[in-house]
Amino acid sequence: MDQVFAPWRIKWVERDGDSDGCAFCELPERDADRESRIVARSDHAFCLLNNAPYNPGHAMVIPYRHTGSYTDLDDEELLDHSRLVQRTLDAIDDGLGPDGANTGMNLGDSAGGSIGDHLHTHVVPRWEGDTNFMPVVGDTKVIVEAIEDTYDHLHDAFAGQEAVRDPGSDEAIVVE
Repeated sequence: MDQVFAPWRIKWVERDGDSDGCAFCELPERDADRESRIVARSDHAFCLLNNAPYNPGHAMVIPYRHTGSYTDLDDEELLDHSRLVQRTLDAIDDGLGPDGANTGMNLGDSAGGSIGDHLHTHVVPRWEGDTNFMPVVGDTKVIVEAIEDTYDHLHDAFAGQEAVRDPGSDEAIVVE
């Protein structure tokens, strides 16, 4: 029998089951970014650490508007989403120092996404040698850093970034 120690999952198991809503819509409405694992926000999207990460630092950039379709994003949302993906990559580089990253979206339920009706872009840091015998022999992935520590690394890296300016205006797009 495979056993994986994942004490952070108890919050999911014991959660209030009354919510029929979308977690990606509900989380940014709470006034608890650290508890919700939201490491950064922009005008139209937010960056959330994945509670079931493939690697330490596995983040998702998610538009506030509930849509499962990438083509539904208007120009402003699309630009903001893409900029936050860029800033997430920068924060991961600064905060975690990986050798590379994978990015991508699972569009629709059949694409393998666990939340197919709310668009999200995965940003997964990768390190040379981060594949070892455990997934191959033991069918088990070892996450080597606590999600709270990853949150601190990325939150600090986002906070150290300069505000990005919209080329069409004088307003800064600030990631909190």
